[in-house]
Amino acid sequence: MKRILVVDDDPGARYALTRLLESVGFEVFSAPDYLAALQELDKGECRLLITDVVMPKGVNGFALGRMAQMRQRNLKIIYVTGYDVPIDEADGVVLRKPFSDRVLLDHVEAMLAA
Repeated sequence: MKRILVVDDDPGARYALTRLLESVGFEVFSAPDYLAALQELDKGECRLLITDVVMPKGVNGFALGRMAQMRQRNLKIIYVTGYDVPIDEADGVVLRKPFSDRVLLDHVEAMLAA
């Protein structure tokens, strides 16, 4: 099973991403912030992290990505943002909101196939 973790502080965005990914057969877990995300990662292997960049509690998505990869070295990451953020911090794909379901799913499939 291709396990994906979705992290977004916006419950509507988190729900929409989770439902989309589940609708095409992925096992999806979600978290509202970096603390919950790290707890979820500690529970088991995850193939892909999809995280918002701008998040509460002082840890942004780029920092979460670095912490997550320290736990799981082969973890792939897709960052999503509606803001103009410096993407040089990203160790993965950065998608600017709004994006279509197809664009997201294409990136998910490509990253999981690599």
